[in-house]
Amino acid sequence: MKRAVALRHLAFEDLGLLGEELSAARYEASYRDAGVDGLADLRLDRDDLLVVLGGPIGAYDDDRYPFLADELRLIEDSLRREVPVLGICLGAQLLARALGARVYVGPAKEIGFAPVTLTAEGRATPLGVLERNGSPVLHWHGDTFDLPVGAERLAETEITPNQAFGLGSRVLGLQFHLEADLSCFERWLIGHTGELAAERIDVVGLRAEARQHAGVLTRSGRAVLKTWLDGLVNT
Repeated sequence: MKRAVALRHLAFEDLGLLGEELSAARYEASYRDAGVDGLADLRLDRDDLLVVLGGPIGAYDDDRYPFLADELRLIEDSLRREVPVLGICLGAQLLARALGARVYVGPAKEIGFAPVTLTAEGRATPLGVLERNGSPVLHWHGDTFDLPVGAERLAETEITPNQAFGLGSRVLGLQFHLEADLSCFERWLIGHTGELAAERIDVVGLRAEARQHAGVLTRSGRAVLKTWLDGLVNT
């Protein structure tokens, strides 16, 4: 069976909807928890998958979080070996950095539910379903990155020009969260309470938005993730 290894930085920012799609695509999924589980023994094959999940630290914080260097080495090794890589939020930032791009603090934080604007290239990818469904996405980030050399920009917002990028069909970076299972969204509100208070974000309103958008977000997120996984079979 193919393996899908997820680098997890927060317990509640897990594979979510992606976990079920991985199982349907016959991947055996497992986690490596950042700062706890070692990565030196991990070597993925071309038919496997590396998923780098989100978290509240900076992709450039090596001095405070030395395990980031190990994650970057694993991402770089996976790219060299043509292992598919999916980076989400912090994971997309680490993926961009592994590809030589700069990661830095963005002009403002984006937290909440809002659409992304797809580029022409993005509409031709599995992300096209977001536009067809009129679906917002869950944003939860303050950092951003430059577009890696050779990558295609797939989505943008006014605040963050590089919301998604692809490098061929096997490497995908998403600044936003399509994997989030909104039936468990309360865990996000609890886990990020300090940040929400600091940014003066209305928790009651954010919870209500999650309930309002849960149906379309779940359908769209599953469709994007399934289509991308299906596309790995023939590449």
